[in-house]
Amino acid sequence: MLLYPRMAPIRETNRPRVNIRRPDVMELVTAEVAKHYRSSIVERLRDRSGEIVIGQTTIRLAQEFGFCYGVERAIDLAYASRKVFSDNRIFLIGEIIHNPEVNRQLVEMGIVSLPWKELSADYDSLTPDDVVIVPAFGAPTHFMNRINEIGCYVVDTTCGDVMKVWRRVRGYAKDGVTSLIHGKSNHEETRATASRALGEDGNGHFIVVLTLAETDYVCDFIRNGGDREAFLTKFVDAISPGFDPLIHLRKIGVANQTTMLKSETEEIQNRVRAAMLARDGNAEGFQVFDTICGATQERQDALFAMLREHMDALFVVGGYNSSNTAHLVEIGEQQLPTFFIRTAECLKSIDEIIHYDLHEKREISSAYPKKLTGDAPAVIGITAGASCPNNLIEDTVVKICAMRGISREEIESALA
Repeated sequence: MLLYPRMAPIRETNRPRVNIRRPDVMELVTAEVAKHYRSSIVERLRDRSGEIVIGQTTIRLAQEFGFCYGVERAIDLAYASRKVFSDNRIFLIGEIIHNPEVNRQLVEMGIVSLPWKELSADYDSLTPDDVVIVPAFGAPTHFMNRINEIGCYVVDTTCGDVMKVWRRVRGYAKDGVTSLIHGKSNHEETRATASRALGEDGNGHFIVVLTLAETDYVCDFIRNGGDREAFLTKFVDAISPGFDPLIHLRKIGVANQTTMLKSETEEIQNRVRAAMLARDGNAEGFQVFDTICGATQERQDALFAMLREHMDALFVVGGYNSSNTAHLVEIGEQQLPTFFIRTAECLKSIDEIIHYDLHEKREISSAYPKKLTGDAPAVIGITAGASCPNNLIEDTVVKICAMRGISREEIESALA
């Protein structure tokens, strides 16, 4: 399987669009979403600037965390599709967002997940009466073409910030500029963006880089040339079909997966610009446009602000495959003990916290930091990625307090 096959521009379907955002439908959706994901404790904590002190325990929430507008919109549209198309089969390309709790709710509503890495035989079984939900990450053009070819109803929840990146890389392709995409080559959003980087005629080009080390490899080739075959082998799963580094690194435009760490994207931009300046004597062949998602940046900035004050530990709540959540963990672990947990169920006891290790890429078990046990004063920070619902954040607050001997009733009383 080619990770990035040659993709054609999207062919639109002739099926009439169905308005699923009717006021009567959205009223029901709002009530159901609130029932599933709302948290009165988190809302009251927000009203208190995100901090509560009970005895020797201080719980501090970041000023920005949890669901962003794009995620809320995607969830609303998915819930609305079930109500409007009550008698139809409904499918979803992959996951609506990277949060197990939200995706579990959709499964319970009878929404079936389709493979997102390749167009498998599952797509051949779709019919014109079926509904296909496009996730917040978007989907590659060849997926959209297949669905439109069948004639399915399409509910597109693609985030507006993602579509801004698509417009940018289409512009690069039109101008003969190669898109250098900062992201994970096997991530849903990056795959969708790369398909748009091929342009309307399908002849555009891209390369995906994740790390500064990969960026330096590309920059060295820009400056000094090198072994073409070695280059192609190294980036075999991260380049457009027909990519030739001797040709397609002459003009470069940077874009990114919208959930990346902004400081790293900026460093990639600086290094590529410097390499092109060294080669050409100018940077006229270099283009850049800030395509980091606003909500992602707000959550990163809020965590940086939070880290300026003393904390004894940080808990980051969210799906392990959530890119924007993982970057919050990366930021936190530079300064203090940081635990990446999926839900409060990971907090087993003071002797066992199950958390995800970004470096080992697996769940591990750790003891609760000694500073947080007993009666000593403790300041505990909590944040969450843009795909984490408030009810999971509330569960974490309640469980952390319980491990400090504080009951839910005491929390409620302190917030009254």
